[in-house]
Amino acid sequence: MIQLKTLMIKPENISTVILAGGLGRRMKNQDKGLIEWQGKSLIEHILSHISAQSGEIIINANRNLEHYAKLGFTLVSDEIDDYQGPLIGILSAMRSCSGDYLLCLPCDSPHPPSKLIERLSECLQSNKAASCALAHDGERLQPLFSLMSCSIQNKLENFLNEGNRKVHDFFLSLDPVICDFSDQSSRFRNFNTPDDLI
Repeated sequence: MIQLKTLMIKPENISTVILAGGLGRRMKNQDKGLIEWQGKSLIEHILSHISAQSGEIIINANRNLEHYAKLGFTLVSDEIDDYQGPLIGILSAMRSCSGDYLLCLPCDSPHPPSKLIERLSECLQSNKAASCALAHDGERLQPLFSLMSCSIQNKLENFLNEGNRKVHDFFLSLDPVICDFSDQSSRFRNFNTPDDLI
C-alpha cells in the first residue's frame, strides 16, 4: 500500500460525488442520505467534512430530489432506472462533472477520513500510470472511497453495458493504487440497518 508525499492534484480539478441513490433495503427502504443522526441528516454530516476539501460537489440521488436540491449542490439522478447500483451513480456524475477527476463517497458513512482528498490524490499522483486510487482501511478495500480520473468513463460505460454491476470487480479491473487509511479505520463505519444509528 502506498502512502507517499508527492504533488497533489489541484482541488479545482476534482469533483466529488456523494452516492445517495440507493434503495436502502436494509434500512427499511429509507432514503439513507436523509436519515437523521445526531441532529443532522447523514449527507449533511458528510458535507460538513468534505466541503472545505473539494471543488465541485455532486449529489447522486433518485428520490426526494427536492430535499437534496435545498442543500445547494449539483444534483444528478441515475441515467439507468431501477436502482442498479453505485456504478450507475458514478457514471451519471462523471458525465456531468466539471473536474478531470472524480472523488466518490457513500452517503451512509457520516465521518469520512480526514484529508481524504489529499491522501488519495497523493497516492494517485505517486503512480502516473494509474487511473484510480482506492482507500484501504487496514482490513479491506473501500472502493466507494476512491479518486479516479474521468478518462475511465468509456471503460465504465463498457463494463455496465455488458451487464456488470459489481463495484469491486470494476475498480480492480483498473489496476488501482491502494492507499493506506488503516490509521483511520473507524472513519469508514457505515450505517446499513436501523440498529447502526443507536
